[in-house]
Amino acid sequence: MAVCIAVIAKENYPLYIRSVPTQNELKFHYTVHTSLDVVEEKISSVGKSMGDQRELYLGLLYPTEDYKVYGYVTNSKVKFVIVVDSSNTSLRDNEIRSMFRKLHNSFTDVMCNPFHNPGDHIQSKAFDGIVSGMMVQTG
Repeated sequence: MAVCIAVIAKENYPLYIRSVPTQNELKFHYTVHTSLDVVEEKISSVGKSMGDQRELYLGLLYPTEDYKVYGYVTNSKVKFVIVVDSSNTSLRDNEIRSMFRKLHNSFTDVMCNPFHNPGDHIQSKAFDGIVSGMMVQTG
């Protein structure tokens, strides 16, 4: 399961970021921020070759010694980043895809809420619940 999940706005500021354990939160902020360069690179290379039909799932952005960072981009250029522990070898690509799909559906529900202003930080309990279900349970 994930150790960090982030939703990044089109303008590259975080709409939502959550990590477990919380003492590594700054490290995960840095990891997510550095992954944005790879996301932009993948978007621009895919955009040139395929035109309008682009894959939303970007796959493995980059592995580090401790973590693997995966990316996903919506049609509105909102980016989702999931950081997974490298020691978790049982997690397959299709499971990561389903996590992104579930995250995207929950994000869509948040955006459809008439009381949510697009561009504001996400403060939905339902979205938080979905993210909590995807996070590694510690303790």
